[in-house]
Amino acid sequence: MKKIAIVTDSNSGISQEEGKKMGISVIPMPFIVDGEEFFEDISLTQAEFFEKLKANADISTSQPAIGQVTEVWDELLKTYDELVHIPMSSGLSESMNTARNFASEYQGRVQVVDNHRISITQKQSVIDAVNLAKDGYDAKQIKEYLEKNGPESSIYIMVNTLKYLKKGGRITPAAAAIGTVLNIKPVLQIQGGKLDQFAKVLNLKAAKSKMLNAIKDDYEKRFKDLVAKGEMRISVAHTNNYEKADEFAKEIEAVLGVKPDFVDPLALSIACHIGDGALAIGCYRIYESKK
Repeated sequence: MKKIAIVTDSNSGISQEEGKKMGISVIPMPFIVDGEEFFEDISLTQAEFFEKLKANADISTSQPAIGQVTEVWDELLKTYDELVHIPMSSGLSESMNTARNFASEYQGRVQVVDNHRISITQKQSVIDAVNLAKDGYDAKQIKEYLEKNGPESSIYIMVNTLKYLKKGGRITPAAAAIGTVLNIKPVLQIQGGKLDQFAKVLNLKAAKSKMLNAIKDDYEKRFKDLVAKGEMRISVAHTNNYEKADEFAKEIEAVLGVKPDFVDPLALSIACHIGDGALAIGCYRIYESKK
């Protein structure tokens, strides 16, 4: 059986410490804050990020330098036969395409996955990859499995403030001003790796209800067969909103009868565009070992 290394990036929500416990490598995403470069979970913590965001710092995202990525690959391939690299969705960043172009130089030993996931759904892909490797799948087979089943996922996000959607040009200043006065809470969705508008509601209670109903609908219709086989799971994510996220997880269990697998911070690359106070719910297909 081949020895397979698993690599992802911090968009998965997997911290450096958690990555070590899982036996995987996590490449930190770079951020430019007022002209200075920081790396997620290395030189920039979640708390520090939101402090800078609230202070109106000029924050932009970037992709890891390819030299940083290939350095990780080269080191791992000294002791592993093959490697699976699971970056964030190509619909949200060019990092996947860049990595895939350079992987072509590794004679098949490096397989780069594009399964259109991010945050809690991407995290599950990493967990699946670890379990697939344990079950004897080689790197190419793991890539094929993850890409085939990646679309079997949904994320819905309630945005607490319109400030950052306005700043990023996703809504007009006039719409942001009206929305703020009316306390409108946009609900966004990530389907197929792209962040799009899903609904507009008037308060937090309505936003949570909208997201719960959306996941319930996915469970009962879109993913009905997978649910019946026990291959779907739910998790909660948030941006600097730990207490409300824990409360939401309990509400989900009470309403849907499903206990969320985990409650995680959303990737900072998403938080950069939606600000703090957001809540999210995601569902996704998982790999069930047949052994």
